[in-house]
Amino acid sequence: MAVPFVHLHNHTEYSLLDGAARIPDLIGAAVESGFDALAITDHGVMYGVIPFYKEAVKRGIKPIIGVEAYITKGSRFDRRPAKEDPNHHLLLLAENEQGYRNMMKLVTMSYMDGYYYKPRIDKELLREHHGGIIAMSACLKGEISAFLLKDAYEEAADSAREYSSIFGDNHFYLELMDHGIPEQDKANRGLIELSRELGIGMAVSNDLHYVGKEDHLHHDVLLCIQTNSTVDQEDRLRFSSDQFYLKNYEEMKILFPEIPEALDNTVDIASRCNVEIEFGRYLLPRYQVPSGYDLDGYLEKLAWDGLGRLHETVTPELEERLRFELSVIKDMTFSGYFLIVWDFIKYAKEEGIVVGPGRGSAAGSLVAYCLGITTSIR
Repeated sequence: MAVPFVHLHNHTEYSLLDGAARIPDLIGAAVESGFDALAITDHGVMYGVIPFYKEAVKRGIKPIIGVEAYITKGSRFDRRPAKEDPNHHLLLLAENEQGYRNMMKLVTMSYMDGYYYKPRIDKELLREHHGGIIAMSACLKGEISAFLLKDAYEEAADSAREYSSIFGDNHFYLELMDHGIPEQDKANRGLIELSRELGIGMAVSNDLHYVGKEDHLHHDVLLCIQTNSTVDQEDRLRFSSDQFYLKNYEEMKILFPEIPEALDNTVDIASRCNVEIEFGRYLLPRYQVPSGYDLDGYLEKLAWDGLGRLHETVTPELEERLRFELSVIKDMTFSGYFLIVWDFIKYAKEEGIVVGPGRGSAAGSLVAYCLGITTSIR
């Protein structure tokens, strides 16, 4: 029987030099502890999602896809010192496919538009791409907790209202943690008060950075590598607790005995997060062809036009080869792929961007040559 709690805040080895939980070990420990669901929420990235998803499904664990995003109070386009525009953490979980797509968009834009020491998003992006996402207020570096630690209760309440407004009813939760850190006691008291005043739900997490308690030493070495420090330095970055591991249900239950609903909410959130990733099928952008053509027809036109330009004498052998290749491409539904590659290679050449003659299994094809994707080497 599954335990009535789900770990929703977990950093794997894909939180580089900060997460020390290897995915197979983490999921194996979750199975042994009786959990039937588990989230991945790496710092600002999602490139661990696929290996996590595959391993979780293989081991009978429901995978919950998430990310711990860096959010700036100002604009993601601003480039100001951290003291003026600090980054805060915000936990995002994909409720459905729309949420998964929105999370990928947010992470992409955090690098393309917002990168400044960290990949950052802002609240403008959240408002545009919040659909299908359940959010949690994150750790002490979350915006709300940061206000509470400064005794700015009203500002914390305004922040909680804003996030609740962005994500909608039952899609934003105040996140409670207890690793034996004094600052967490202060933040938790404020979060509980905010929950009761504003009617915003609470959820317990353990901000996992390693699998077993004994792994905190390995994690500490990772932090030293990250900060170019040595373990015997007194003034270096370090976690002030050894409690950031995969605790079992009994360990989590004793942390907040007065608010059992905060544990129950983790199960509810997990039950609502249902993302299925399909493998074995090609997902390509839909290439827009001119009116009167479909993908196959437009590729054929470009290929035959190209053959006429490249060869003064079109032999029967060339015609037979081109028809054969086009039929194979059509049968494999790869016409759109060839058109996409043709389009960006054409653009590169028109803009004076150097491209190579082509390589790979398709580089020897007559279709690629006729489209100008590849060139002859003499």
